[in-house]
Amino acid sequence: MAIPTLTVDVTGADGLSPVADALGRAQDFAVDVEADAMHAFRARLCFVQLSTDDGIWLLDTLSAGVSLAPLAARFADPAVRKYFHAAGGDLQYLAEAGVRVAGLFDTHRAATLLGWPKVGLADLVLQHLGVTLKKEHQQSDFSLRPLPDGMRDYIADDVRYLVEIGRLVREACRAKDILEEVELDCDRMAADAKAWPDLALDFTPKLQRQGKGASELQLAEALSWSLHRERLKWAEAANVPFGKMLSNAAVSAIASAPPSTLKDLARREGVRGAFVREHGEAVLAMVREHVQRSRDGQLPAAAAAAPKDPKKKKREEALLDWRKAAAAARGVTGSAVLSNALVAELSAQPPASLEALGQVPYFGAKRLQLYGDALVKLLQSV
Repeated sequence: MAIPTLTVDVTGADGLSPVADALGRAQDFAVDVEADAMHAFRARLCFVQLSTDDGIWLLDTLSAGVSLAPLAARFADPAVRKYFHAAGGDLQYLAEAGVRVAGLFDTHRAATLLGWPKVGLADLVLQHLGVTLKKEHQQSDFSLRPLPDGMRDYIADDVRYLVEIGRLVREACRAKDILEEVELDCDRMAADAKAWPDLALDFTPKLQRQGKGASELQLAEALSWSLHRERLKWAEAANVPFGKMLSNAAVSAIASAPPSTLKDLARREGVRGAFVREHGEAVLAMVREHVQRSRDGQLPAAAAAAPKDPKKKKREEALLDWRKAAAAARGVTGSAVLSNALVAELSAQPPASLEALGQVPYFGAKRLQLYGDALVKLLQSV
């Protein structure tokens, strides 16, 4: 068992060359990132932690000169395995920094497909290595400099045991005969990772539609978008995450049942008293403006619902029933047979032939051999 003990702080450009050399010698390494997403309006990448058998490097990405560019080629090399745990958000921060990952192995996803009851990193480390990880800094502000006591060890421990855990979990996948399926899921995760979207546009109103007419829905949707744009301004001014300023549930509650008084506003789900005191009058003014514009016929038309395939739901139900039976017969989890993403794709666009099924991204040769004929017949029958 190779657990690195050396921990090196990288706070300037001169510290990047040894890191690049170490990664160049390694056939696999572990990665984690820390950001201040819970404490700032626009989250910043604060640390990238890397580990190999030889050591741990804590890259202070808020320090001048600490760039990931010298390491990007190693991250993008599919021949070098990168162990992450629950990589989704980490990959987005790396993409924002211009780094793409190939050769990803996500221990959280792998443990989930293995059907293990506890898949957190601390759970895996305790179960397989007998080490208890401290988690008191999970919600800390990683932009603080200098780091508070204990936080340096905390972020180092996030990768200290990850290479060893990654190898153990990967071997368990091989023994369970689901390694190809896990790696395909990881490849999809890495390929789909994108830089953070435009906050102003990355919003979908979730409205209470039951019992509402067309004009009421039009008002609710327009009010939702206006509330979203204003909460971004308020959150940026206060430098807090916009969900802490006003949650999506609160936006929906206000837009679906527009309040007429501050007391009404305070009763809406997710609306905090501090928000009402600071921004309540502005919200009521916005409501009055939108109600008047609705009466005057000046609101934009509500977005039309996308046409639905009446057979898609039946295909999805048939696939899920089939997946359950196939997983039981093989002794694996349902997601190892077909991931939820594959179920969604096959139910939306059912391939008409074995050849077409083989062209579905991330389906894989093994699934095609094991399940191809049965799936094509199933989808044709629905």
